[in-house]
Amino acid sequence: MKHNNKFIYPKTVRETIDGKRHYNINDKEKLPSVTTILSKTSPAEKEEGLRKWREKMGEETATRIVDEAAARGTAMHKILERYIGEEGYLDLTNVGKAAHNMAMKIIADGLCNISEYYGLESTLFYPGLYAGATDMIALHKNKMAIVDFKQTNKPKKREWIEDYCLQLAAYGMAHDYVYKTQINKAVIMMCSKDNYYQEFVIEGEEYRKYKHKWLERVNQYYEQKSKIRSDDGEIKQSSESNKKM
Repeated sequence: MKHNNKFIYPKTVRETIDGKRHYNINDKEKLPSVTTILSKTSPAEKEEGLRKWREKMGEETATRIVDEAAARGTAMHKILERYIGEEGYLDLTNVGKAAHNMAMKIIADGLCNISEYYGLESTLFYPGLYAGATDMIALHKNKMAIVDFKQTNKPKKREWIEDYCLQLAAYGMAHDYVYKTQINKAVIMMCSKDNYYQEFVIEGEEYRKYKHKWLERVNQYYEQKSKIRSDDGEIKQSSESNKKM
Protein backbone atom coordinates (compact mmCIF):
# COMPACT_ATOMS: atom_id res chain seq x y z
CA MET A 1 0.00 0.00 0.00
CA LYS A 2 1.51 3.30 -1.11
CA HIS A 3 1.60 6.44 1.04
CA ASN A 4 0.82 9.64 -0.87
CA ASN A 5 1.81 12.74 1.14
CA LYS A 6 -0.17 15.12 -1.05
CA PHE A 7 -1.97 16.58 1.99
CA ILE A 8 -0.27 17.91 5.12
CA TYR A 9 -2.44 17.26 8.16
CA PRO A 10 -2.10 19.39 11.31
CA LYS A 11 -0.56 18.20 14.55
CA THR A 12 -3.01 18.84 17.33
CA VAL A 13 -3.40 18.41 21.07
CA ARG A 14 -6.49 16.83 22.56
CA GLU A 15 -7.89 18.64 25.59
CA THR A 16 -10.78 17.99 27.94
CA ILE A 17 -13.07 20.97 28.46
CA ASP A 18 -16.12 20.58 30.71
CA GLY A 19 -15.57 16.82 30.62
CA LYS A 20 -15.68 16.63 26.82
CA ARG A 21 -12.94 16.15 24.22
CA HIS A 22 -11.75 19.17 22.26
CA TYR A 23 -8.91 19.70 19.80
CA ASN A 24 -6.40 22.51 20.05
CA ILE A 25 -5.75 23.42 16.40
CA ASN A 26 -2.28 24.95 15.96
CA ASP A 27 -2.78 26.91 19.22
CA LYS A 28 -5.30 29.06 17.35
CA GLU A 29 -8.67 27.61 18.30
CA LYS A 30 -10.13 24.88 20.48
CA LEU A 31 -12.87 22.97 18.74
CA PRO A 32 -15.28 20.32 20.07
CA SER A 33 -14.68 16.83 18.73
CA VAL A 34 -17.12 15.18 16.37
CA THR A 35 -17.88 12.58 19.04
CA THR A 36 -18.56 15.34 21.58
CA ILE A 37 -21.14 16.92 19.29
CA LEU A 38 -22.77 13.54 18.60
CA SER A 39 -22.89 12.77 22.32
CA LYS A 40 -24.37 16.16 23.26
CA THR A 41 -27.07 15.93 20.58
CA SER A 42 -27.89 12.25 20.97
CA PRO A 43 -31.65 11.55 20.56
CA ALA A 44 -33.51 10.91 23.82
CA GLU A 45 -34.69 7.47 22.65
CA LYS A 46 -31.10 6.36 22.09
CA GLU A 47 -30.06 7.49 25.55
CA GLU A 48 -33.08 5.72 27.03
CA GLY A 49 -32.18 2.51 25.18
CA LEU A 50 -28.65 2.66 26.58
CA ARG A 51 -29.98 3.27 30.09
CA LYS A 52 -32.31 0.25 29.84
CA TRP A 53 -29.47 -1.93 28.55
CA ARG A 54 -27.25 -0.99 31.48
CA GLU A 55 -30.13 -1.62 33.86
CA LYS A 56 -30.79 -5.04 32.32
CA MET A 57 -27.13 -6.08 32.38
CA GLY A 58 -26.34 -4.59 35.76
CA GLU A 59 -23.94 -1.68 36.16
CA GLU A 60 -20.88 -3.81 36.89
CA THR A 61 -21.40 -6.17 33.93
CA ALA A 62 -22.28 -3.32 31.56
CA THR A 63 -19.15 -1.41 32.54
CA ARG A 64 -16.99 -4.50 32.04
CA ILE A 65 -18.44 -5.13 28.55
CA VAL A 66 -17.87 -1.50 27.52
CA ASP A 67 -14.32 -1.43 28.92
CA GLU A 68 -13.36 -4.71 27.23
CA ALA A 69 -14.73 -3.50 23.89
CA ALA A 70 -12.81 -0.22 24.23
CA ALA A 71 -9.57 -2.09 25.02
CA ARG A 72 -10.03 -4.40 22.01
CA GLY A 73 -10.77 -1.44 19.77
CA THR A 74 -7.70 0.50 20.92
CA ALA A 75 -5.44 -2.54 20.45
CA MET A 76 -6.94 -3.35 17.04
CA HIS A 77 -6.42 0.22 15.83
CA LYS A 78 -2.79 0.17 16.97
CA ILE A 79 -2.11 -3.09 15.13
CA LEU A 80 -3.71 -1.77 11.92
CA GLU A 81 -1.87 1.53 12.15
CA ARG A 82 1.49 -0.21 12.60
CA TYR A 83 0.73 -2.65 9.79
CA ILE A 84 -0.18 0.11 7.33
CA GLY A 85 2.86 2.12 8.39
CA GLU A 86 4.99 -1.01 7.91
CA GLU A 87 6.09 -1.12 11.54
CA GLY A 88 6.26 -4.21 13.69
CA TYR A 89 3.93 -4.57 16.67
CA LEU A 90 3.17 -7.47 18.99
CA ASP A 91 0.73 -7.59 21.91
CA LEU A 92 0.72 -10.94 23.70
CA THR A 93 -2.05 -10.12 26.17
CA ASN A 94 -5.42 -11.85 25.77
CA VAL A 95 -6.89 -8.58 24.53
CA GLY A 96 -3.97 -8.15 22.14
CA LYS A 97 -4.37 -11.64 20.70
CA ALA A 98 -8.09 -11.11 20.07
CA ALA A 99 -7.40 -7.68 18.54
CA HIS A 100 -4.68 -9.18 16.32
CA ASN A 101 -7.12 -11.72 14.85
CA MET A 102 -9.67 -8.98 14.20
CA ALA A 103 -7.06 -6.74 12.59
CA MET A 104 -5.89 -9.57 10.33
CA LYS A 105 -9.48 -10.06 9.17
CA ILE A 106 -9.78 -6.37 8.27
CA ILE A 107 -6.43 -6.51 6.47
CA ALA A 108 -7.45 -9.57 4.45
CA ASP A 109 -11.01 -8.54 3.60
CA GLY A 110 -10.91 -4.74 3.71
CA LEU A 111 -7.48 -3.23 3.17
CA CYS A 112 -7.05 -5.31 0.02
CA ASN A 113 -9.28 -2.69 -1.64
CA ILE A 114 -7.02 0.23 -0.64
CA SER A 115 -4.42 1.15 -3.28
CA GLU A 116 -2.90 4.17 -1.52
CA TYR A 117 -3.51 6.34 1.50
CA TYR A 118 -3.03 10.03 2.24
CA GLY A 119 -3.29 10.07 6.00
CA LEU A 120 -3.40 7.73 8.98
CA GLU A 121 -4.92 8.76 12.32
CA SER A 122 -5.10 12.26 10.87
CA THR A 123 -6.75 15.24 12.49
CA LEU A 124 -9.33 17.01 10.35
CA PHE A 125 -11.11 20.20 11.32
CA TYR A 126 -13.75 22.55 10.04
CA PRO A 127 -12.67 26.05 11.17
CA GLY A 128 -14.86 27.46 13.89
CA LEU A 129 -17.06 24.38 14.15
CA TYR A 130 -15.48 21.00 14.96
CA ALA A 131 -12.50 18.66 14.70
CA GLY A 132 -11.71 14.96 14.92
CA ALA A 133 -9.25 12.23 14.01
CA THR A 134 -10.08 9.82 11.23
CA ASP A 135 -8.45 6.41 10.90
CA MET A 136 -7.56 6.79 7.22
CA ILE A 137 -7.98 8.96 4.17
CA ALA A 138 -7.39 6.71 1.18
CA LEU A 139 -8.27 5.52 -2.30
CA HIS A 140 -10.85 2.77 -1.92
CA LYS A 141 -11.51 1.02 -5.22
CA ASN A 142 -9.99 4.05 -6.95
CA LYS A 143 -12.24 6.59 -5.19
CA MET A 144 -11.05 8.93 -2.45
CA ALA A 145 -12.75 8.02 0.81
CA ILE A 146 -12.79 8.50 4.54
CA VAL A 147 -12.11 5.07 6.08
CA ASP A 148 -12.83 4.02 9.65
CA PHE A 149 -12.01 0.81 11.51
CA LYS A 150 -14.55 -0.44 14.04
CA GLN A 151 -14.67 -3.36 16.42
CA THR A 152 -18.00 -4.74 17.62
CA ASN A 153 -19.21 -7.34 20.08
CA LYS A 154 -21.64 -8.69 17.49
CA PRO A 155 -22.48 -7.99 13.83
CA LYS A 156 -24.35 -4.76 13.17
CA LYS A 157 -27.30 -3.91 10.95
CA ARG A 158 -26.92 -0.85 8.75
CA GLU A 159 -29.65 1.03 10.62
CA TRP A 160 -27.67 0.69 13.87
CA ILE A 161 -24.61 2.62 12.69
CA GLU A 162 -25.99 6.08 11.95
CA ASP A 163 -23.56 7.82 14.31
CA TYR A 164 -20.62 6.14 12.54
CA CYS A 165 -21.93 7.41 9.20
CA LEU A 166 -22.41 10.93 10.56
CA GLN A 167 -18.88 10.83 11.97
CA LEU A 168 -17.35 10.00 8.60
CA ALA A 169 -19.50 12.55 6.77
CA ALA A 170 -18.20 15.17 9.22
CA TYR A 171 -14.60 14.25 8.47
CA GLY A 172 -15.25 14.30 4.73
CA MET A 173 -16.78 17.78 4.91
CA ALA A 174 -13.84 19.06 6.94
CA HIS A 175 -11.37 17.61 4.45
CA ASP A 176 -13.25 19.15 1.52
CA TYR A 177 -13.29 22.59 3.17
CA VAL A 178 -9.62 22.75 4.15
CA TYR A 179 -8.04 20.84 1.24
CA LYS A 180 -10.52 21.72 -1.54
CA THR A 181 -11.31 18.07 -2.27
CA GLN A 182 -14.64 16.54 -3.29
CA ILE A 183 -14.98 13.43 -1.18
CA ASN A 184 -18.21 11.54 -1.78
CA LYS A 185 -17.48 8.21 -0.13
CA ALA A 186 -17.01 6.74 3.33
CA VAL A 187 -16.10 3.17 4.26
CA ILE A 188 -16.56 1.46 7.61
CA MET A 189 -14.49 -1.70 8.01
CA MET A 190 -15.88 -3.58 10.98
CA CYS A 191 -14.94 -6.83 12.65
CA SER A 192 -16.67 -8.59 15.52
CA LYS A 193 -14.83 -10.25 18.38
CA ASP A 194 -15.78 -13.56 16.68
CA ASN A 195 -13.91 -12.40 13.55
CA TYR A 196 -16.96 -11.71 11.41
CA TYR A 197 -16.11 -8.98 8.91
CA GLN A 198 -18.57 -6.38 7.66
CA GLU A 199 -18.00 -3.50 5.27
CA PHE A 200 -20.39 -0.58 5.00
CA VAL A 201 -19.87 1.73 2.01
CA ILE A 202 -21.67 5.08 2.12
CA GLU A 203 -21.62 7.12 -1.07
CA GLY A 204 -23.72 9.11 -3.49
CA GLU A 205 -27.13 10.23 -2.26
CA GLU A 206 -26.77 8.35 1.04
CA TYR A 207 -23.50 10.14 1.78
CA ARG A 208 -25.07 13.52 0.99
CA LYS A 209 -27.97 12.69 3.31
CA TYR A 210 -25.57 12.11 6.18
CA LYS A 211 -23.78 15.40 5.45
CA HIS A 212 -27.10 17.25 5.84
CA LYS A 213 -27.94 15.31 9.00
CA TRP A 214 -24.52 16.11 10.44
CA LEU A 215 -24.99 19.85 9.83
CA GLU A 216 -28.30 19.64 11.68
CA ARG A 217 -26.51 18.09 14.67
CA VAL A 218 -23.83 20.81 14.57
CA ASN A 219 -26.52 23.51 14.55
CA GLN A 220 -28.30 21.78 17.42
CA TYR A 221 -25.06 21.61 19.44
CA TYR A 222 -24.29 25.31 19.09
CA GLU A 223 -27.90 26.32 19.75
CA GLN A 224 -27.82 24.29 22.98
CA LYS A 225 -24.50 25.87 23.93
CA SER A 226 -25.84 29.36 23.24
CA LYS A 227 -28.94 28.70 25.37
CA ILE A 228 -26.83 27.47 28.28
CA ARG A 229 -24.70 30.62 28.12
CA SER A 230 -27.84 32.77 27.96
CA ASP A 231 -29.39 30.97 30.94
CA ASP A 232 -26.14 31.27 32.91
CA GLY A 233 -26.05 34.99 32.15
CA GLU A 234 -29.62 35.46 33.37
CA ILE A 235 -28.89 33.54 36.59
CA LYS A 236 -25.76 35.63 37.22
CA GLN A 237 -27.65 38.88 36.55
CA SER A 238 -30.48 37.82 38.86
CA SER A 239 -27.99 36.90 41.58
CA GLU A 240 -26.25 40.26 41.35
CA SER A 241 -29.60 42.07 41.46
CA ASN A 242 -30.62 40.19 44.62
CA LYS A 243 -27.34 41.15 46.31
CA LYS A 244 -28.07 44.85 45.70
CA MET A 245 -31.56 44.62 47.24
